[in-house]
Amino acid sequence: MSATLSAPIRLRLLAAAAGFGLLGACASTTAPLSGSQATNDPYEVQNRKTFAVNQKLTSQGSGGGVASVIPEPFQDLIHNVSENLSMPQVAVNSLLQGDLRGTGLALHRFSVNSVLGMGGLVDAASEFGVPEHDTDFGETLHVWGVGEGAFVMLPILGASTQRDVAGRVVDLFTDPLSYRLPEPERYVGTGIGLADGVIQGSRRAKPATYEAARAEYLERRRADVSSRRR
Repeated sequence: MSATLSAPIRLRLLAAAAGFGLLGACASTTAPLSGSQATNDPYEVQNRKTFAVNQKLTSQGSGGGVASVIPEPFQDLIHNVSENLSMPQVAVNSLLQGDLRGTGLALHRFSVNSVLGMGGLVDAASEFGVPEHDTDFGETLHVWGVGEGAFVMLPILGASTQRDVAGRVVDLFTDPLSYRLPEPERYVGTGIGLADGVIQGSRRAKPATYEAARAEYLERRRADVSSRRR
């Protein structure tokens, strides 16, 4: 094994470290939550501005914005490929969470859909009864005992928390496929994943108010992470 790391790997490690640094810096300036319905929103003024811009970009109602200009069959293909390419990363996060069953499911789905699903264009794994499984580094941080931090509204991507922002940063640079594929193929999964995130967000019905968007996200996300053992 080489004593030095290649430039792409060093970049990914630095970006991952930056994600942890962001989480630590933000956590030190925000108060912990106290209860399942608590709201920690010290950046509300800026969050509301971002929410207003997002509403204009994606439009009101279900199926507006990006989803209204991309044919639905093509949206489904993007989603299927994105889900398949995310499975190695899901397997890594499941392993980091001590979830061996989830690790196996993710690898099984990736194998079946890559071979029988023509690279993920078709969700063959579901047709064969392989259960769906999804997780991310934000949930891994929860399992490791990291609090969710403050609520934040991201441009285009929408509602999030400081913990999930840090998780997104780490996930972008720790995809196992990006270490195995040559350039520019190693960035295809990231690009398709971002495109799918924007499309799926555009397909969902948009909360009419900032308060509704915040409450909806926190309720859904807390339900997701609570299913992960700590």
